[in-house]
Amino acid sequence: MSSARGHDASVIASISAITLATHAMVRAVRFYETLGFERLYGGGEADFTSFKVGGGYLNIIAQPAEREWRWWGRVIFHVSDVDALYRRCLDAGFRPEAAPRDAEWGERYFHLTDPDGHELSFARLLKNAT
Repeated sequence: MSSARGHDASVIASISAITLATHAMVRAVRFYETLGFERLYGGGEADFTSFKVGGGYLNIIAQPAEREWRWWGRVIFHVSDVDALYRRCLDAGFRPEAAPRDAEWGERYFHLTDPDGHELSFARLLKNAT
């Protein structure tokens, strides 16, 4: 990969973790465990909780009520079965933005907002995608 400074030997290869904020750790932990995330550390009474996501981690950090955030972006998770996870969401009473659909960029996906307003996308590559 080249940049304005020329070739850089320290190419960014992957994301190790992403950390999302919450005002209610019990609620956040319950939400992510219901989706099927495997908790490695922390829990409802902790200030910091970590879930395993493939080779990386999703972390949740408790924040005081006066700390506010606005739209910041979306985390995209690849899953093995988008439709099964969508049904799991509906069964749990979650409200995805819309039903799963096949996108022109080669993924089947749906969006869901967590209880703290963080946008999540769950997707899988379509077999015919290049």
